[in-house]
Amino acid sequence: MNKLAKTSSPWWWVPTLYFFEGIPYFLVNQISVLMFAKMGVPNGQMAFFTSLIYLPWTIKPFWSPFVDIIKTKRWWIIAMQAIMSIAFVVLTITLPKPSPEMIASGETPMKLFTFTLILFAFAAFASATHDIAADGFYMLALSGKNQSAFVGIRSTFYRLANIFGNGVIVAAAGILELKTNNIPLSWQLTLAGSSVLMTALTIYHAFFVPKAAADVPHISDTSVSKSKAIIKEFGRSFATYFTKPGVVLAIAFMLLFRLPEAFLLKMCTPFLVASRDLGGLGMQTAEVGIAYGTIGVIFLTVGGILGGLWASRKGLKDSIWLMAACMTLPCLSFVYLAVAQPTSLVAISIAIAIEQFGYGFGFTAYMLYMMYFSEGEFKTSHYAICTAFMALSMMIPGMFAGFLQEWLGYSGFFWMVILCCIAPIAVTIVARKKIDPEYGKK
Repeated sequence: MNKLAKTSSPWWWVPTLYFFEGIPYFLVNQISVLMFAKMGVPNGQMAFFTSLIYLPWTIKPFWSPFVDIIKTKRWWIIAMQAIMSIAFVVLTITLPKPSPEMIASGETPMKLFTFTLILFAFAAFASATHDIAADGFYMLALSGKNQSAFVGIRSTFYRLANIFGNGVIVAAAGILELKTNNIPLSWQLTLAGSSVLMTALTIYHAFFVPKAAADVPHISDTSVSKSKAIIKEFGRSFATYFTKPGVVLAIAFMLLFRLPEAFLLKMCTPFLVASRDLGGLGMQTAEVGIAYGTIGVIFLTVGGILGGLWASRKGLKDSIWLMAACMTLPCLSFVYLAVAQPTSLVAISIAIAIEQFGYGFGFTAYMLYMMYFSEGEFKTSHYAICTAFMALSMMIPGMFAGFLQEWLGYSGFFWMVILCCIAPIAVTIVARKKIDPEYGKK
């Protein structure tokens, strides 16, 4: 095994590593929303607790130094994959089975899923830690030339994990629902399949993820004082981040630029499957997998690619207005869906594709702005802190999205999302003035 691991080409492990990285992320943060909605959990409780599970990705910069100091990155990768696989196996076995009557009432209490939420949270911490280790290992195991060559491969396979999770897994759950006429059983079988896949990939990576010479734990070959120095330096990176010029504006931008999408993301799949009497579209789970999980994700990816090309041509300052518009105006697609309640899968898919394309295109400005603000001595650490604010920008609105939807109804909720578009426009007006006109151009 050691010989095989040492000689394996990046093609043997980079695609599968980043495909694996995406699977638990989408299961925990997106597919769980649909599962709980199908189980009849009220939107308020569902959105609040599934948003709390996002916390590990928000605070992961705080324990990232320990992944550097203790053990190797490869050890963390295999260990976290094993933990996630075990967590999903246990989750599959212990998944509660509310009665059809309880599900139909739409009042299934979230407390019924307390242990499920604990397992999701456990998997979330492991997944966030795995992200840290995988990205660090990628930089250690590959030469600078190979890092550049495989950056497109890793992002492509992460996107494929998105399509697989929100498309294939959701569609499989929908097909099983129709065949078994048993919603809890269909999701139990779907999670079982996901667990088998994750376990198989974990075993595969134990053999094919190489042992890089540069991948050594700091604590094993340096003194304890050296480890303390690393932690001290990490603390200094935090201190310098919050004393950077324009930090308040930057944090406001990171928290508010995605505000409409943060609300929308948490409620879109419950809206798609909610009955038409409740203001939803009454779609089957398999149809959601096609329209939102496959077509939507494809257009999200295309939007992101074109956004990157446009920004590299125009630069961040000259492209940010168009991208801010693309982040906001396509949200009207869900207002249309809520008001018109179309029955055509084609019409629904087109509306979702428009919204997702706009989000993918506009999100490029957000990523570029984070990189722009991170420039300086602690570029890597400061970017990690920016990603924490990025996660927080999704977590906090998501916690309250369900309660707002229950209060306003789906149509009123989506109109509220449109009103929230004022926030990204406002921060864009201010932030654009501070951006170097040449930043982002080739």
